[in-house]
Amino acid sequence: MKIIVSGSLAYDRIMDFPGHFSDHILPDKIHVLNICFQVNGLMEKFGGTAGNIAYALTLMGEKPVISASIGHDYQRYFEGLAKKGISTESIRIIEDDFTASAYITTDQADNQITGFHPGAMKYTSALDFNKLDPKDTFLIISPGNLDDMVNYPRACKAKGISYIFDPGQALPMLEAQDLIQAIDGCRILITNDYELELILSKTGLDKKALLSHADQRPGTG
Repeated sequence: MKIIVSGSLAYDRIMDFPGHFSDHILPDKIHVLNICFQVNGLMEKFGGTAGNIAYALTLMGEKPVISASIGHDYQRYFEGLAKKGISTESIRIIEDDFTASAYITTDQADNQITGFHPGAMKYTSALDFNKLDPKDTFLIISPGNLDDMVNYPRACKAKGISYIFDPGQALPMLEAQDLIQAIDGCRILITNDYELELILSKTGLDKKALLSHADQRPGTG
């Protein structure tokens, strides 16, 4: 079975602030905030939903294929994937933009300030569904390019390809009808407690109705 993981690829740049943000942010001056935190150091990690899921699947003995977009600074990420034996054959390189990047600063109380630049994630990964064998393909659709998250479930259903839908941190950007469409017919819907409540709120469905949309193969509804 060919497992394709659709989602994001990103460089996570992680910094530690050796103090507390609250000691330096003045509540009565929030409207004119202008502050710099000097950090202890910086670590760069290979992140993104598609990269993380593919890595976990590789640890379980699978051979996943990543479907995502990456920027012109892709070389280090590709080297990291190669070391783990993860295929890059379906990763689209965007030469005119940077790879998506998260800049995460954490203080001593585990409060975080994060800046995220989507970069190449703004572009579809352009997965060619005509080249996929429906009987030998399983797709995992995770947070990434929003057009992919909306269109790939439609393509899977049109081609008879089984898929998992994991909307995660993209939930605030997805419209209710797009959510329902993507969930309808997925083999598995993945959420945490908060995400589940957000889906129910956005779609107006209750848990029973939501379950009726997932895994609608004969004998499973």
